[in-house]
Amino acid sequence: MSESNKIGTYKFVAEPFHVDFNGRLTMGVLGNHLLNCAGFHASDRGFGIASLNEDNYTWVLSRLAIELDEMPYQYEDFSVQTWVENVYRLFTDRNFAIMNKEGKKIGYARSVWAMISLNTRKPADLLALHGGSIIDYVCDEPCPIEKPSRIKVTNTQPLATLTAKYSDIDINGHVNSIRYIEHILDLFPIDLYKTKRIRRFEMAYVAESYFGDELTFFCDEANENEFHVEVKKNGSEVVCRSKVIFE
Repeated sequence: MSESNKIGTYKFVAEPFHVDFNGRLTMGVLGNHLLNCAGFHASDRGFGIASLNEDNYTWVLSRLAIELDEMPYQYEDFSVQTWVENVYRLFTDRNFAIMNKEGKKIGYARSVWAMISLNTRKPADLLALHGGSIIDYVCDEPCPIEKPSRIKVTNTQPLATLTAKYSDIDINGHVNSIRYIEHILDLFPIDLYKTKRIRRFEMAYVAESYFGDELTFFCDEANENEFHVEVKKNGSEVVCRSKVIFE
C-alpha cells in the first residue's frame, strides 16, 4: 500500500456555531473533528468502533497534543489529514495535520489510543486484532510537533469545582473527552483570550468519570503563558491532566 493511501483526508467548514467570540474555531470543536477523523479513517480500514463493538472492544483516547499556527476562521473551509504513526501491542500513535483552504498546514496533532475490552475495561492486544493487519497502515508521514509530555500539578488549592451533568455524558456513559477540554479552557479569564491565543494544548486521560461525579480542577502556572491543570473526581482520583500554552 502506498504511503498516500494510508492517509485519510476529511473536509470541514468552520460553522458560525462552532467559533468563539473571536470568530475562530474552538479547541473543543477542533478536538471533535480530530476524533471524528480518527473514527472515519479506522472504519474505512476495518478497525472502526462498530466492527470492534461486535467483538466487545472499543477505542479509548489516552493522550492528545494539538499545536497550531492559527485556527480556522468562521465560514472558512479547512481539512484534516490523519494517519497511523506506530502500532504497539497495547496502544497506537495517530497523527493529524490541519490545513487551511489553500492546503497550507496550519497545525498538527498527536494522539495515543488504546483498544480496551468492553467486558473488563482493560487494554487488549492490538497485534492480535485481525491477525495483526493494523500494522499495514503504519505511515512514515512526518509530524513535526513534540509528543505529549508528562504533566505534573502540585497546587492543592482547587481553582474550580463542578458536578458532571447530562451534557457532559457521552454514548459510553462517562464524561466525554472533549468536555474536559471545554471545562479546562473555561478556567481562564476571557481577557486572556482577547489578547492571546492557544499555541499548544495537551490532554492526558487517566480514568473515567460519570454523571454526578464532583470534578475538582487544580492549576499551576508553570511558566509565563504556560498552565498545567489536573482534574480529580470526588476529591481524590485523578481523571485527567492538561497543559495549555498561550502566545
